[in-house]
Amino acid sequence: MILSSLPIRIVDITGCILMIVFSLLCLWQVIKLRSRDQSNVIWTYLLWVCLGLVGFAISRSVGHIFKQIMLLSGHESIWRSVQPFSGSINTLMFMFVASVTLFFERIQKIYQQISKDKQTISSAHNELVYLNRNLEQIVEQRTGALALSEHKYRRIFEVSKDMILVTGKDGIILELNPEGYAMLGLKRADSLNGKKFKDFFSDEKDWEHIDKILERKGFITNIEIELKHADGARMGALVSGSFDAGQPGQEETTHFLVKDIEQRRLMEKQMTQADKLASIGQLSAGIAHEINNPLGVILGYTQLLLRNEIIETDRYKDLKTIEKHVKNCKSIVEDLLNFARSSKPEIKTTHINEAAEDVLSFILHHSKLDGIDIIRSYDEDAPPMLLDEKKIKQVLINLLMNAGHAVGKKGSISLSTKYIEHDNKVAITVADTGYGIEKNNLQRIFDPFFTTKKTGEGTGLGLSVSYGIVKSHGGEVLVESKPGKGTQFTVLLPVVSPETGK
Repeated sequence: MILSSLPIRIVDITGCILMIVFSLLCLWQVIKLRSRDQSNVIWTYLLWVCLGLVGFAISRSVGHIFKQIMLLSGHESIWRSVQPFSGSINTLMFMFVASVTLFFERIQKIYQQISKDKQTISSAHNELVYLNRNLEQIVEQRTGALALSEHKYRRIFEVSKDMILVTGKDGIILELNPEGYAMLGLKRADSLNGKKFKDFFSDEKDWEHIDKILERKGFITNIEIELKHADGARMGALVSGSFDAGQPGQEETTHFLVKDIEQRRLMEKQMTQADKLASIGQLSAGIAHEINNPLGVILGYTQLLLRNEIIETDRYKDLKTIEKHVKNCKSIVEDLLNFARSSKPEIKTTHINEAAEDVLSFILHHSKLDGIDIIRSYDEDAPPMLLDEKKIKQVLINLLMNAGHAVGKKGSISLSTKYIEHDNKVAITVADTGYGIEKNNLQRIFDPFFTTKKTGEGTGLGLSVSYGIVKSHGGEVLVESKPGKGTQFTVLLPVVSPETGK
């Protein structure tokens, strides 16, 4: 029985010895590989696995060899008592290998992350090395580009012909370009002293409206408002703006762009006025002709009756009253015809200072201006001009008479001329210290038949006719008035040289 099982025992013992040898060879090979690349965690893992397998091979092989010896020597009972311990050691070796595998699976993930981080760090290191070597050149390039960009936008800010204004969240002005200072009547040397943008709004409701839209939308576009100049004058403007949250840690701001549209508004008013006057002129011409004929008949018959009437009778006084009022009516009709007539001016060389002095002398001799101070100021540089002298004098008479009515019995009237060389125009200014014109009437003063005078003191045609005369000369009439402070009319006439006709 022992001889028949001998080959099996020999094979078992030989296999156990070979298992130990092969496991040790594997361990030796792994040790060699790990020594070449100790940083590679795979070789470390295989080393521990091989150690576990060597332990398992030795445990199992020693157990089998001990078993065969005990069986051959007849001590089977000893083997049975040792067998559980041998199996336990084998199981422990397998558990060790499994534990190493599980442990190194986690280690492999950590190793991959470390390798990735290492690669990132290496890339960052290379970039830092590049930046360190080229830092001076990069800084110089970036500084140059930043300086160029800042100069470009600062140039836009400085030379813009529109107001550019930056405010804080509370509305306080933080930055204002030169045009903004000019539009608001501020001196650049002066500090804004914490002034708010809304302080320059004529109507505070406009600012409240803009503020609400900015809060809701974050921007506004072309909202028409009226701004206050530092000297109290009013100016039409278009406001656009947008909210800027800024960089983290920076103050929130609002950027505004403000366009001056006062000249555009004046042109629109003048165009409207011209259209209105043209329409009324056509209507007035027809009415005037229809009225003029019966007035002529009434005046003629009245004068015929006066020839045969005794001067001291009541009838004579009644006829003179009729004659007076008919002549007044004819005067009004004549003004209407002059207003409607489009006849060409009788142009001739005119010295504007002499014409102004002639008109003033005439007014002083024929009107009651006692107690009123007359202030003259003539620009000696005013050149000769090609004008319809009679009609220009008619304009000046009308303006001076209106000034006299406005001043009343006490005050002053100034008449001045000034040559504006850069525009090649002459400005004739008539100013008074009367009550002035109410704001709601200011836009209607050139309308035919509009007057604030009492009944019988004026027809409301004087300024309309004057406006038409000035426009026929290519000029314009400007008016400034503040209730309680007086009125100033300025007639701007282009200088047409008698020598060149230009």
